[in-house]
Amino acid sequence: QVQLVESGGGLVQAGGSLTLSCAASGRAFSRLSMGWFRQAPGKERESVAAIGWSGSRTYYKDAVKTRFTISRDTAKNTMYLQMNSLKPEDTAVYYCGATLRIVSVLTNTNEVDYWGQGTQVTVSS
Repeated sequence: QVQLVESGGGLVQAGGSLTLSCAASGRAFSRLSMGWFRQAPGKERESVAAIGWSGSRTYYKDAVKTRFTISRDTAKNTMYLQMNSLKPEDTAVYYCGATLRIVSVLTNTNEVDYWGQGTQVTVSS
């Protein structure tokens, strides 16, 4: 069983930065394909960024491609999302997701087997 715990959300002004962390329990971290998803009020949960189990493959939603950076640290069993130049439209609950399935990158919510509890990111204009 894998448990995921997010941290790092908060309130920031437009143009500011935040770093989200997702700590995974267990010894399967190095085999997990992982991703960050977000859900704004009234909208479906969407993929924001993803990283393969080795860290060599990444994916970014077009709207965040030049502003967000996903990474993972196997020694710390933790995945990160560095978010720069934040915009009000980035406001959402951010979730980390993971799977042990063999996927290129984890962008499909239907393929997520493990979810974190979510962390609120609010960007004020």
